[in-house]
Amino acid sequence: MLHYFLLPYVNEFNFLNLLNYITLRTGAAIFTSLIFCFVFGNKIINWLKSLQPDGQPIRDCGPASHLLTKKGTPTMGGVMILLSIMFSSLLWCDLTNKFVWIIMFVTVGFGFIGFVDDYKKLTKKSHGGLRGKAKLAAQMAISLIAVYAITINLPENLNTQLALPFFKNTLVNLSVFFYVFACFVIVGSSNAVNLTDGLDGLAIVPVMIAVCCFALIAYLVGHAKYSEYLQLHAVPNSGEIAVICGAILGAGLGFLWYNAPPAQVFMGDTGSLSLGGILGAISIITKHEIVLAIIGGLFVIETLSVIIQVTYFKRTGRRIFLMSPIHHHFEKLGWSEPKIVIRFWIVAVIFALIGLSTLKLR
Repeated sequence: MLHYFLLPYVNEFNFLNLLNYITLRTGAAIFTSLIFCFVFGNKIINWLKSLQPDGQPIRDCGPASHLLTKKGTPTMGGVMILLSIMFSSLLWCDLTNKFVWIIMFVTVGFGFIGFVDDYKKLTKKSHGGLRGKAKLAAQMAISLIAVYAITINLPENLNTQLALPFFKNTLVNLSVFFYVFACFVIVGSSNAVNLTDGLDGLAIVPVMIAVCCFALIAYLVGHAKYSEYLQLHAVPNSGEIAVICGAILGAGLGFLWYNAPPAQVFMGDTGSLSLGGILGAISIITKHEIVLAIIGGLFVIETLSVIIQVTYFKRTGRRIFLMSPIHHHFEKLGWSEPKIVIRFWIVAVIFALIGLSTLKLR
């Protein structure tokens, strides 16, 4: 917004030319969303407490310690994250960029699904929210609209192509099947972050790590010279996505202030579904869908642990893990929550470094 209103005065005030620099606006977006959380965080938490005096319903089948340590903590903290992302992005992004509006659409759409899911859990006083099929159908519908909007704004040589990491010029044309694949990426990423969000601070830090990686990727593929030098597939106008990534990073840092153990508020599906959906959409815009699976390797492991557990139990009646997702398995083994969270953060950093190596190893 500032970019749109202030640039016409650049001839009178030369310093306004700084708004043309994506790096400056990305940094500004980080601080804006961070300050937003600090200013309004307690107000939002108090509002959430007034709506849910008993806090988020805790699963009886979960770790016994949660019934003591998590009881009474409000959920829907994703409202704080999404509001700060929206405010900061609208303030610092170039609003003529269509990719910005696509990401905003995914943010609001998946955030709304998560909000309804959280609300139903609270009203039912149960950990069961929206029916799985209804939630999946809504996610698919929003994803399909977003993917269509992305493809019509990508260059023709990239719109339905799948780029392969570690290969310079290799593109696989999926044609109409690209829509199926891309929807799977967005929905899968959304639900993977949702499954990871089970301990204080466990999901938000890996999300921040991933958005830092994609801020760099978006900036590089959106810059003609850098993308040519690194032999990446150039995506014009995608550099603006780095500003949104900055807003997410700042919002994540602000939320972590309140979500650090012992948490004052939980992210809830409102935040986790939306943040995962955003990561999926950004990976499609930047043509790094497979790299998302590497950078977000922790989310993949969490998801696979659930799939493996359910499949094996249905076939044999026995369990591989003491409990899934896998972070609960380590809780059952007696690991303390901070130890699990910090070690999982380390794993997330390792996957991120491997994912970033694909930018050069070609």
